[in-house]
Amino acid sequence: MAATTHTVTNQAPPLVGYDVYTSDRALTEAVERHVAPGLLDEAREELSELGRSAGSAQAQEWGTQANENPPKLRTHDRYGNRIDEVDFHPSWHRLLGHGVTSGLTNAWGRPAGHVRRAAGFLVWTQAEPGHGCPLSMTHAAVPALRTDPALAAEWEPKLTSQIYQEDLRPAADKPGVLFGMGMTEKQGGSDVRANTTRAEPVGGDGEYLLTGHKWFCSAPMSDGFLVLAQAAEGLTCFLVPRILDDGTRNVFRIQRLKDKLGNRSNASSEVEFDGTWARRVGDEGRGVRTIIEMVAATRLDCVLGSAALMRQSVAQAVHHSVYRSTFGGPLIDKPLMRNVLADLALESEAATALGLRLAAAYDADTEEERAFLRLAVPAAKYWVTKRCTPTVAESLECLGGNGYVEESGMPRLLRESPLNSIWEGSGNVQALDLLRALQREPQALNAFLQEVGRARGADHRLDAAIKDLLTELADLDGIEARGRRLAERIALVLQGSLLVRWAPPEVSDAFCASRLGGDWGTAFGTLPHTLDLASVVERARPGV
Repeated sequence: MAATTHTVTNQAPPLVGYDVYTSDRALTEAVERHVAPGLLDEAREELSELGRSAGSAQAQEWGTQANENPPKLRTHDRYGNRIDEVDFHPSWHRLLGHGVTSGLTNAWGRPAGHVRRAAGFLVWTQAEPGHGCPLSMTHAAVPALRTDPALAAEWEPKLTSQIYQEDLRPAADKPGVLFGMGMTEKQGGSDVRANTTRAEPVGGDGEYLLTGHKWFCSAPMSDGFLVLAQAAEGLTCFLVPRILDDGTRNVFRIQRLKDKLGNRSNASSEVEFDGTWARRVGDEGRGVRTIIEMVAATRLDCVLGSAALMRQSVAQAVHHSVYRSTFGGPLIDKPLMRNVLADLALESEAATALGLRLAAAYDADTEEERAFLRLAVPAAKYWVTKRCTPTVAESLECLGGNGYVEESGMPRLLRESPLNSIWEGSGNVQALDLLRALQREPQALNAFLQEVGRARGADHRLDAAIKDLLTELADLDGIEARGRRLAERIALVLQGSLLVRWAPPEVSDAFCASRLGGDWGTAFGTLPHTLDLASVVERARPGV
């Protein structure tokens, strides 16, 4: 007999069975402005298919299962043979496979490939973010390998393949492969020039044996890895295949998997090389220059991954507020909650607009756009990833106690939220990279100023912010200590310029008033009450 005291009322239904792509107006509009008209129908169709998959009950269940059943390391088989394999729950393979077949490792060779892939990555990450790591590494390996035409011809077709095959076998026998990366070591961390892994040349041209360790090796179940090691001429980039051409296993000893705060579905590892066979990528002594394009591409994915976490958390908060009633009416109609939701929506839309603009620069691939990326990527990586954690935390609070329990999915988003600020170079590394671009590449600053200058005259607060930024850039005293401040201001001015040009007036007005004009507090929900906050919130509402 049912308990008469347990009638459930005033609970929001789950946000499920919707199109993650088409319900995101900021994202769909970004795709429409950055993809040529002749390609738009095709792009919309593929992204909507991915959006429906990401919003389905099935994909959400895959995400739950992949995180509740994290990867397990098997160093030896039953007979004592060293195998160094990582076992994943089937749901992980389903998520990863769907990402590959949807083209999330295939951006470099198709029209508008980077924008389409960036939008897809932002959409599919909302289903489950952990498996985005191998998708990102595989995508980003392409420009590094292109420094060696022979290696690129051998590996690029498999890296960009839309066929997923999970088992370990020689790459020549697989229609598609995944890549990981190993750069940091215990003694150096981000200072990769302090690496101690040694590379000794052997018989064939470009062949080496590696000896050493990697403190963080991403995606250890992959088919190949780009790593850094010290050769005779200095730090050099190498390709380490997991399985050799003759079918034997390369020496790739996985010491342990990292026990991480979040990102629990994904395997991150410590590995040892001991006579590990590798191919040199690029010239000896130019390892950082060779791998830097891979790093830049993964940093853009950090921006996109954070934008995805923001969007999903804000969508959950707005959805909850639509259905939850309190103090005599829907929560979304309460002025104070509306202010919070609008503030969160601004953060999310600004991150999305910036991420897609950077992807469009990759597609354009002109000298000016490459210079623009040199400054804009570290600024965006610094700022957007920094804003992710407070955005997700405030969104969780919008659900109250319901948001604090695992069943809501919000704790998983919160645990994931600091990751992109740490991976691929934490905040100080980004700020220093930005300062190097300012000091060594004047064309990068010129390209940035041309970009933000396209919005000049449209908003007096943006104009004032650009003027203040130029004043700061003219003063080089103590510039390293001001690195974070400069990165923040550059990112905010760039976001403001994009929203002034392309977002609805209520969005750009609220952003410029708060982020650039100083009419803002130190917590979300402190926007000027005179703004059109209802329209900002309605724009962020996910359609179900």
